[in-house]
Amino acid sequence: MNDQQMPTPTLSDRSGVTDAVRAQILATEHWSLLGTRSMTWNEVFSRASMFVTVLSAAVVALALVAQINAFGPGFRLFALLVLPVVLLVGVATIIRLSDANTEDFGMVAGMNRIRHAYLELAPELAPYFMTAHNDDEASIMQTYRLIHHFGPIGSRILAGTPTLVAAINVVVVGALAALVADTVGASDTIDIVVGVGVALLAAVAFGALALSSIANARRHYVARFPR
Repeated sequence: MNDQQMPTPTLSDRSGVTDAVRAQILATEHWSLLGTRSMTWNEVFSRASMFVTVLSAAVVALALVAQINAFGPGFRLFALLVLPVVLLVGVATIIRLSDANTEDFGMVAGMNRIRHAYLELAPELAPYFMTAHNDDEASIMQTYRLIHHFGPIGSRILAGTPTLVAAINVVVVGALAALVADTVGASDTIDIVVGVGVALLAAVAFGALALSSIANARRHYVARFPR
């Protein structure tokens, strides 16, 4: 007698999917986003710490060489070799932090969507949610606690890790530019002017990079559950 094969259920068959199963699936995705977000920010802090470590080591090395060489040609040559390495690490850190902010924006949007699904299953729970349950930009900012009664957005941006790393990079760029000007024989006044001018240009460049990253994220993001 031939064995009768049971028909294989298809994924589109939702007859056995209860609200409890749906909540479990959503919770799995929610925890996955939380875990990925935690890993992203752990990497961000590690990158920032690595940059500060490289900078600190370079400053100590420059101080030792300055004591030996009395800020002579040997010191300038050593600084011209060390500071570009510090700047390279700093720029790479800024780029990674910018990407991490974009990734974090997407993960927060995803968690807002999941909360929206939770409230579709149990709308009576809405008063108990501190974070938003829509995925438009204003709702995402509410989840970030950047608006309403949680403090101004400006202070949080200025105190953020990307801003602090960018500020250090601006100082490094200015010092490197002044050092190059001094190496080619410029006067002290010109050294200062060149250093300050290049530092200001670097600040504008880093600001443009941040604005470009934000604009790119806004341009490609589409809200599925806006207010």
